Amino acid sequence: MFTAADYGLDAVEVWPENWQAWVLFCQVSTQWRMRMQSFMGGSVSTPSGLDYGAIYPLLDRIASSTAEWLELFEDIQLLERTALDQMSENRSGK
Repeated sequence: MFTAADYGLDAVEVWPENWQAWVLFCQVSTQWRMRMQSFMGGSVSTPSGLDYGAIYPLLDRIASSTAEWLELFEDIQLLERTALDQMSENRSGK
């Protein structure tokens, strides 16, 4: 899950060609799959990826073609990987 530390202070520009994927990512931003992970003698719950079951129905509604569906899904996966990398970096204190 995102915390205040996951957000920078600078504004982020979203290019028009990425807007639809960004909006979809924001709509499913509460749909993270979580896993338990050992950490410093205890365990913590960390995100392992988005729940694609929450994404597919939204993609089905907004994509007008198979090509657009696949492109949006690839964009969501890129945003997902980037978010996971950032959250991992924040947890490790880098």
